[in-house]
Amino acid sequence: MQSRGDLAVVLLSGGMDSATVLAIAREEGFSVCSLAFDYGQRHRFELELAAHQARAQGALRHMVLQVDLRAIGGSALTDDLAVPKEAPGEGVPVTYVPARNAVFLSLGLAWAEVLGARAIFVGANQVDYSGYPDCRGEFLRAFEAMANLATRAGTEGRPFQVRAPLLELGKADIIRRGLALRVDYGKTLTCYDPGPGGLACGQCPACRLRLRGFAEAGVPDPAPYAAR
Repeated sequence: MQSRGDLAVVLLSGGMDSATVLAIAREEGFSVCSLAFDYGQRHRFELELAAHQARAQGALRHMVLQVDLRAIGGSALTDDLAVPKEAPGEGVPVTYVPARNAVFLSLGLAWAEVLGARAIFVGANQVDYSGYPDCRGEFLRAFEAMANLATRAGTEGRPFQVRAPLLELGKADIIRRGLALRVDYGKTLTCYDPGPGGLACGQCPACRLRLRGFAEAGVPDPAPYAAR
């Protein structure tokens, strides 16, 4: 049973979903350590915003790990492939990064075991998930089962929980939840293909989902955008 002050690791990208998850973990009484990844993504400006959110929301520690997924490629986010500028279509999109969430959760699990944290929070969402297979509940449940088979803590009776509090929420509901928790969405980056200074393009699938969410929530998006 979770008690106030229990420790959690939060995977923090610098986007609106993970910033909201950080606030939820804090609201639930967890002390948090946040973990971001410099994985060769073209939208590296998000790392500055992840650090900002960690400071602003009172993370005990914030760590950035380098994981060279660009060497593997296979995604418009890590390879020389064009980022689409239209609404998401059917199937797994070209912006899917092969096994990214499996890799990130594994590293989060390793840090959680060292820290003595029992919960790992991730901003996965299977409502507006754009076809990513590693954002589904069945993947997260399978990973949690694996975590408790593959670690000393798990096999010694100190199990881990993989928490995805946004899993069943649409973007508008995520935004309402975050605003109620005073998340500063002006200091988040969702765009897959930002311009100089981190200006969001407003046209990629991630920007479209975000902008639609703010419109449905009835509030303006405070993040900076290039002229659209």
